[in-house]
Amino acid sequence: MTNLFHITEAICWQAARAEGIYRAASLQTEGFIHLSERDQVPWVGNQFYRGQTGLVLLEIDRALLTSELRYDKVPGHGTFPHLYGPLNLEAVVRVSSFEPEEN
Repeated sequence: MTNLFHITEAICWQAARAEGIYRAASLQTEGFIHLSERDQVPWVGNQFYRGQTGLVLLEIDRALLTSELRYDKVPGHGTFPHLYGPLNLEAVVRVSSFEPEEN
């Protein structure tokens, strides 16, 4: 199985590490955390994070997730993975700085 990815602000990731669990704002507002397959990352980054700095890309081992993972259709954009609960830190296998393209 391939790994999944999530883009977030470095400061949010630092807070999660201090707390011991990661909860994206979307977990509260939409009921899930947005994830991406590897080939979806460039589109997501440029669609939602273009021009932002101080971001990190979390690489997640889906086999280590403790919350429910579902694939949901996003109208006009295909199917995306969503995590219906907090992200346990043990599932994050790599953290890289992430800067989407400017244009």
